[in-house]
Amino acid sequence: MVISKILRRSLSAGKRSTGSADVPKGHFAVYIGEREKKRFVIPLSYLNEPSFQDLLCQAEEEFGFHHPMGGLTIPCSEDFFIDLASRLSRT
Repeated sequence: MVISKILRRSLSAGKRSTGSADVPKGHFAVYIGEREKKRFVIPLSYLNEPSFQDLLCQAEEEFGFHHPMGGLTIPCSEDFFIDLASRLSRT
């Protein structure tokens, strides 16, 4: 009986670890994609960048404050986002 309780606790703890606990300090998670969404963890400093702010405006226009993935969802292609993130990481 004790082993089954421990196993259930560890399994439920494993499920929770995929949430905000795996986002390092100074970063936040976004979901990117037009159809299939992929999760990215990015630095908070991106919020100051005009090109990233443009993406946030697109997200606001499309989703308002309702984000179906439970986190910030940005409606752009994964390739576009990766290109933008690589440019922002160089600045």
